[in-house]
Order: sequence, then C-alpha cells, then structure tokens
Amino acid sequence: MPKNQKVCSHEALELEPSAYAKEAGFVWSSPDRRLAATTKSGRNPLITKGQNAKTLEVLTQDSASKLSSAFPGPLVLPNDELALNPKYPPQSFRSWLNESLRKNRKPNKRRQTLYVATAPEITSSVGFMKKWLQPHVKKGGKLMAAEMLNSLPTEDLVNFTGAFYHGMPVKAFPHRLQFVPWDEPKKSGKRDSNMDYVGLLAGNNCTRIRARPCPDGTFGRQLNLEDLLDAAIEMLLGDAYSIILLFDHDMYEDEDDDFCCGRAYGGNRVAVVSTARYHPALDDHAEIDFAHMWPASHCKSYVDSACTLEGVEPTPKKTQRMDDALGPLQAASEAAGNLAEPSTSEDRKALWFSRIARTTVHELGHCLGIDHCIYYACVMQGTARMAEDVRQPPYLCPVCLSKVSHAIACELGGRDEAGKEEYVKERYRSIANFCESWKQVGLFAGYGAWIRARLEQLE
Repeated sequence: MPKNQKVCSHEALELEPSAYAKEAGFVWSSPDRRLAATTKSGRNPLITKGQNAKTLEVLTQDSASKLSSAFPGPLVLPNDELALNPKYPPQSFRSWLNESLRKNRKPNKRRQTLYVATAPEITSSVGFMKKWLQPHVKKGGKLMAAEMLNSLPTEDLVNFTGAFYHGMPVKAFPHRLQFVPWDEPKKSGKRDSNMDYVGLLAGNNCTRIRARPCPDGTFGRQLNLEDLLDAAIEMLLGDAYSIILLFDHDMYEDEDDDFCCGRAYGGNRVAVVSTARYHPALDDHAEIDFAHMWPASHCKSYVDSACTLEGVEPTPKKTQRMDDALGPLQAASEAAGNLAEPSTSEDRKALWFSRIARTTVHELGHCLGIDHCIYYACVMQGTARMAEDVRQPPYLCPVCLSKVSHAIACELGGRDEAGKEEYVKERYRSIANFCESWKQVGLFAGYGAWIRARLEQLE
C-alpha cells in the first residue's frame, strides 16, 4: 500500500455489479434466471403447481436476497473481463449438463485422478534458464531484480486441490519433469542463454518448447503456452481425469500478447499455469491494491471510487454494512482484514501460493467442462488482468457448485440429490480444514470464515 494512502475501513460491502457495469453494457441475470441456472430443468426451483406469479416473485426475491450475503454479483469494474466482453454467453447447469463434449469428460472409476505437476527441474546444461525466473521491477526509472521465491510446495497445492475437488483423488505427478537442451551446443561447447527452444523431458518423452524475449522486460524470456499444453497432453496417465502443469517461468500464448498466466484445453483435460506474474514484487507493476484484494474487493467505497475515476457516478445499490448481521462475505472481510501486509519472505511466499492455488482450481474447472461464470462473483469468472484476478473469490457460486457437485457426487460417486446436498457440506468442511492451516494468509483466512458462515446458513 502506498505510504500516503489512507487505510480503508470497508464500512459497507457491494453486493451487486458496479455502476460501471451498465455503462459497459453488462446486464446482470435476474434472480429468477440465476436460480433457474442451478437446476437440471432450467426452471426456477421455487415454482410450484397452482402458484401465482406474485407469490413466485416474492419468494424468488427473498431467496436472492438471502444468497447475496454469500454470493454477491460480479463487480464488473473498468477494464474487467465482463466490462470488455459484457455479452459473454452464460453457461447454466442445464447447458453444462447437455454439453456435447461432456460425453468424453465425465469422471469415472477408471479415469478420476487429478494430477498436479509442479515446476520442472532446470538441469545444469540449461542452467541459464534460472535467470529467466528473475522478476524485474522498475524503481526510480531503473529495472531492479526482485526477490527470488522458492518453487511452490507441491504437497500443499495437492492438498488444497484435493479439498476443493473433494471426492476426486488428487496426486502429485509421479515423474520428475526436467528442462533439457533441445539444440546441439555451439562449437565452443556452450549454449546460448537467448536460445529459441528448450526441451521439456517427462519420462522418455521430450517436447520442444519455444522461448522468446519478454516484451515488457519483466522477465528475461518466456515459454510458449501452446507447446506446454502439447507436452501436458502427452503426459496424461491412464487413470488421469486431468493434469495441470505449473511453471515458474513466464508464458506467452501467441506473438500478439505480452504474457499469459494460465490456460486449459478442456476437451483434452489438460491445463497449464505460470506462477511468474503472481509474484508479490510485481504488485505495483500490475496495479494491485493489496488492501482491496478479495474479500475486500467488495468494499463499496473502493468499487465506487473505481467507477468515479471513469466518470461514472455510483448509484444506490444493495449493500451490507459491516455492522449488519454477519453473513459469509462480511465474515470473510473481517477475518482477512485482521491481517497485515506480508513483511517477510515466508509471508510473501504464502501470498504467492494463495494466488496460484486459486488459479489452479479455476483451470481444472475448465477441464470439467465449466465455462467462465457470469452469474455471480465466482472463482470461475474470467479475468482480463492481474489486478482483477486477485479481486475475485476462491469459492464456487451456486451455479458452478451445482456442476462440480453433480460431476463428483453423482456421476463419480453415484449419489442422489440428497447425497449431493450432503456432499456440498462435506466439501466445505474439507476446504475449511485446509484454510485453518493457512489462516495467516488473507485469502485462506477469508475463505475459511466464509465457509463457516455459509455452513451456518445451510444448517
């Protein structure tokens, strides 16, 4: 947080899309459509035989109001993904269920394991790739090398993913990945640190990975996302539902983009995530406001100020004052608000980990056939930039939760609807247990408090 910036008290939480949403052309789905989007039939679950329209409307509004304290609307701030693509098509539970590609995506007893492969070893013959990991930030007009952080803890990432996708086996990928040379060395016997290709070795298979200079100079060189995804496809094991590869190197998708943090080939059930841009040293460069990362991203004064900067005057909307009856979002905000900005390397590494954990489960959601969410603030929302990424929640909204719980509890576990409801509670408890062990980090402290308050609502 800048030295002269006032500490925000987060007096009220914004529960609906910002005033800028209308300016951008985003129209939030009605309460009726949001409720209908959670059902197999595609109809509002509150509809009963002989019910008049007025009664249905009252029940629907009441249900939506109760849900809003846990599941607010997407913020849609300037330059957010939904502000840039306000007409993004919705994917209801019914449309996800009937998606033709899901015929080959359903988890089953033979193919149910989620594999997590963390950063490959950099072998001595390509030792120069370690320099590509060094982030650079501008200070006083000069590029300065930022603090190096160790690779993510594989066990913790596996444990969080296992809690989030409770009911699916999650394992560390059993083969150690390695970066190796792709080209023969020069006559001098040395390899050029600016080489255009490296090899990614997995078992006996080696894939050529393109590398290029980083356009904005934040890192030395970047690796090509498409090549990494191709490598992931080759790594799928027989019992794998999907695999996600994590790399500490910066990535790019095509020649026109500056960088890319992650992508999934849902049809092939593979995903790749780069940890590079989540480095806390790059927060100023990415214009990340630490004081307003989730859950404080729903602070009304923060949301209103972002709109005002674009010349859009805030309008009165449904908010929750911080002294109102405690709801899940408020509980999350209070829990995360008690934590200070990280001051040590270990604290910054923990913050880094929390960001990667959230992105990991997002990309794996695509492997389950889930599209970007437009119904609520949700972990499955699309993001247009890093500042937006850290404002989004770690939880699944009611629509996306209905998809995940059906895939795991019903399709894989053979449960009925009652069993599916019990699964949701089991899943929440599993995630809460993980969050308790990481409560020194804002995202996990907030998520754990959110879950506890949500379970009280469900009970």
